[in-house]
This record gives sequence, C-alpha cells and structure tokens, in this order.
Amino acid sequence: MNPAPYEILITRRAEKDIEKLSPQLKDKLYGILTEVIAVNPFEGKKLVGDLEGYYSHRLNYQDRIVYSIHSKRRTVYIERARTHYE
Repeated sequence: MNPAPYEILITRRAEKDIEKLSPQLKDKLYGILTEVIAVNPFEGKKLVGDLEGYYSHRLNYQDRIVYSIHSKRRTVYIERARTHYE
C-alpha cells in the first residue's frame, strides 16, 4: 500500500509564475504536481550551489518547477514555476 501523497503548497512567487504560463503549461504543471511530485517528490533533480536543499523538475525546455520538501509534514513547497534564464 502506498503512503498518502505529499501536500502541495504554492508560494506567492510561484503563483505569480503560474499566472504567466500558457493554459497548456498550466495543465502540464498540474499533472506533474499531482502525478509525480505529490507521489514522490524525491524524483526531482537535487539542486546545488545557491539552491542547495531544493529540487527541480522540468516543465519544458526552458521552464522548471523548483520546490522544497518537508518530509515530516509530508509537504512540498513550490517555490518557482518558470524559467531560470531571466
């Protein structure tokens, strides 16, 4: 039996990023959040350097979902949901 999925919380900064996404990317983001990150957030790429402690999952060629994980609370905080090439 699989454990309960992680709760997804979206920061204000990520909300602003999401507002700028196309409807297709918003749909893709929702799918990734519910089917991948909420199920196993550790599947993402572990980041290093200034973003050490965060994880990343590719949304498309240019855009990434950047998030942190609070294991004890089974919560994922979505920090960014757009390009890191700005």
